[in-house]
Amino acid sequence: MQRTAIARSLISDPSILLADEPTGNLDSTRSREVMELLTTFNRERGITIIMVTHESAMAAYASRRIHFVDGMVEKDKENEEEG
Repeated sequence: MQRTAIARSLISDPSILLADEPTGNLDSTRSREVMELLTTFNRERGITIIMVTHESAMAAYASRRIHFVDGMVEKDKENEEEG
């Protein structure tokens, strides 16, 4: 279902895709598949992906991490773990 939702969101060829816990209900294999899909769209189509996640393994796919505490930016840096 997540892949279908992502496909629907890409129909209009957006420049930005907002993803709120896109792997939240998936097992680790499916989570990696979804993240690889999002990474491919970012690299090949230039789509900016803004993702909210609590999963550090999924955040490792990001090129940049912004960490919020109580609604305020605590950290904003390039991701050294980029996966």
